[in-house]
Amino acid sequence: MSRQTSSVGRFADLKALYAEAIATPEFQAAFGEPLPLSIVEPGEAPGEHEMPEPIAAQADCAGIVATIFDLFTGTRLEPLAAEIAWGFVNSFHFVAGKLERREDVVAQELGELARAPDLSEIYTLEVEEKQLLCQSFAEQREAIECMRDYAAEMYRACSGWPWSPARGTRASSASSASQIAAQDFLRARALAQRERHLPQAPIVVVSGPAQWHDWEAIWARLDQIKARVPHMTLVTTGQRKGVDAIAAAWAARPGTHVPVVAYGLYGTGKKVAFTRNRKLAELKPVEALLCEGSGLQANLYQLLRQVGVPIHAFKKADQAQAPAAVLPRSRNAA
Repeated sequence: MSRQTSSVGRFADLKALYAEAIATPEFQAAFGEPLPLSIVEPGEAPGEHEMPEPIAAQADCAGIVATIFDLFTGTRLEPLAAEIAWGFVNSFHFVAGKLERREDVVAQELGELARAPDLSEIYTLEVEEKQLLCQSFAEQREAIECMRDYAAEMYRACSGWPWSPARGTRASSASSASQIAAQDFLRARALAQRERHLPQAPIVVVSGPAQWHDWEAIWARLDQIKARVPHMTLVTTGQRKGVDAIAAAWAARPGTHVPVVAYGLYGTGKKVAFTRNRKLAELKPVEALLCEGSGLQANLYQLLRQVGVPIHAFKKADQAQAPAAVLPRSRNAA
């Protein structure tokens, strides 16, 4: 197969050619073709504002996360590296959410203008300004989301665990697995069932305690399930440790491409966790992987068994021996 080559006619074009050859398609799409005019903030006049270079945005996102882990590794701060890096990625997610809400507000205002057309010049100018403002917010949001997704992938590579937001949904364009909030998932699922537009992916439920170390057994069983159910959707109880985190890390492996729905606790009271178990059963999962834990796992086991869901059950005592703890190595050690 022949390889396409590029050439430059002048030295000034070399930077653009290098960026084109190195930056990923996601960064090229988000940063490489900016709007001719944009509004940086509401109330400002449209102007020609540059975007960061795609390769610079990509490299710096990866570099900041990697630097945090490199700085803390081998020191007494090493256990905090993942927490600090998580906050850095989350800052992108927070800003992207703000931009999305602003975009929605302007889009709603634009829709109201479209429903009450006016032939005046003032109306035309207002519509054009709203359109450009909405496009500018969308452009900013897509760029920030792209940086968030790449920083999240670097977080996964450095920590070994997938990044997920504290709440809400991250529908990723760059990472291997999307992190979906249960409320968003249920709304989309109900809409699809009403309109019959989207196929429903088979659901596999995973639940277990926050203290669980035998990840290899869980990954091996999930591999077997995915071989039978290639287009599965993984639904967990949303814990950041233990079985749920192990399952989320499996879904985030390159090439796995399994969306994860984190079904957290919504509401207050002693019965909220058992109510969640009932709702998990109502999702009609095709299979379930349950690890021995508290009475919640026992209750979920009974509910799923009553409706005939095949269950892969793991006992605490059957785990492989936990690896010995490794103390941080001093930077001055030979």
